[in-house]
Amino acid sequence: MRLFPILLVCALLPALAQTRKPSPKDLPPSAFKLISIKVTGSQRYKPEEIATTTGLPLGQSANEEDFKAALRVLADTGAFSDLSYTFQYSPEGTRLEIQVQDAKNFVPVRFDNYVWFSDQELLDKLRAQVPLFQGELPVTGNLADQVSEALQTMLIQKNVHGQADYLRFAPQDGPISAFVFSVSGPLIRIRNVEFSGASPAELPALQAAAKPLQGADYVRAVLRVQADKTFLPVYLERGYLKASFGNPQVKVVQDTPEETGVDITFPVEPGRQYKLADLQFSGYKAFPLETLRQLIHQQLNQPVNSVQIDSDLDAIRNLYGTGGFMTAQAEVKPELDDPNSSAKYVIEIREGDVYTMGELEIQGLDSQTSDRLQNAWTLHSGDRYDSSYPRRFVERVYKDISTMGDWRVSVRQSVNPKDKTVDLTLRFDPKR
Repeated sequence: MRLFPILLVCALLPALAQTRKPSPKDLPPSAFKLISIKVTGSQRYKPEEIATTTGLPLGQSANEEDFKAALRVLADTGAFSDLSYTFQYSPEGTRLEIQVQDAKNFVPVRFDNYVWFSDQELLDKLRAQVPLFQGELPVTGNLADQVSEALQTMLIQKNVHGQADYLRFAPQDGPISAFVFSVSGPLIRIRNVEFSGASPAELPALQAAAKPLQGADYVRAVLRVQADKTFLPVYLERGYLKASFGNPQVKVVQDTPEETGVDITFPVEPGRQYKLADLQFSGYKAFPLETLRQLIHQQLNQPVNSVQIDSDLDAIRNLYGTGGFMTAQAEVKPELDDPNSSAKYVIEIREGDVYTMGELEIQGLDSQTSDRLQNAWTLHSGDRYDSSYPRRFVERVYKDISTMGDWRVSVRQSVNPKDKTVDLTLRFDPKR
C-alpha cells in the first residue's frame, strides 16, 4: 500500500512532460513571428480597425512585452472599458488574441470652420489616419488628440496656416455632449449667402435676413443657429410648417495666408404649405372664449403663421398673469392633414392657481424716495396679483423720480409656489 502513491506519481510524469508549455528558449526563431491578430468583443469597431490601432505589424517578430504595449495603446484611446489578451507560440509563428469591451460614453464630433474640406472628405481622411474614428469619440482618452493631430496634418497638406484645436462642449452644469474641432489663426470671412431650393416668393425675405452675415466670421455653429432663428421663420410665417434647412455648404472663393473668403449655400426643403382649417380652445375658465379668440390674429382658410401664433400665445399667458395665474400655460397642438394641406390647431390652457401679492422691495433710491414709492404702491399684500401692475406703476411714478436723474428700472418677480405669493423687487440704477 505504501508503494501505490509513488507508482501513481511516476505514471503521471510522462503526461506532465508532454503538456508543459514550451519555453521560448526551446522554440525556433520562426515561432516569434506574429502571424495573426484576432480581436473579439467589440460591437462598435471591426476587428481589423482595432488590430491596426495596436501598431503590431504582422510578419515581424513580437514578444509579450510588445503585446502589453499594444494593449496600453488601446486603453489610452478611451474607446474600451476592458482589455485582455492571450497568445500561442507554434513553429509557424505566434497567434495573438485580444478581447475587448467597448466603452459606453461616446459623443458626436462637430467641425466648426474646416472650410477647405467637405464633411465627407473630413470623415474619409480622418478614418484613414485614425481607424477608431467613426464620427463619435469617447469622452475620455487620447482619441480626440489623435483626431486633432490628423487634422493638423491635413491643414499642412492644404498649405493652411492654422492650428487645429478642439474643446469638449457641455451645457451649463451638464455632461460633455460633443467635441468641437476648429482652426485658429486664419480669418475666415463670409462673402455671399445663397439658398438652394428656395422659391422666388421667399427668396427676397431670406436674402434680407442673411445680409448681416456678409463680412462676418464663418463659424458653423453660429450659422446653424442663424438658420433656425432667422431663416426658418420666413417659412413658418407662410404656412410651411415642415420646412427645414440643411447644414450650410461652403465654397472657398479666396484663400491667402491672411484671410479666406467663402460663399455659403443653405439647402432649403420647404415642404407643403398648410392653411388653417379650424382653431379650438380647451381648459379655459377664468376668461371667456371671445376674449381669448381676440388675442389670436390667425384667420381661418389662410396659410398658418406659426410665428404669429407663438406670439399670440405669449399674449394669452400675459392675460392670465393679470388675473394672478402666474403659472398658467398655453400650448398649441397642431393636427396636420397632409392630403388636404390643412391644419387644425387646438390651444390647450392649464390655468393653475391664483397668486397673491407678497412683499415689495425697492432698491437703488434714497430712503425717503423709497418710502414715498412704497406708499404709492396700491397692490397690497394678500391682494390678487396683477403681473401688469409693476410696469404701469413704474410708468406712473417715473416722472416723479426723473427730477433726480435718468434711471434704468428693472423688475424682478419671485414666484413662490409653496405659499402662492409673488415677491417683487424694483431696482433703480442711474444711467451713465
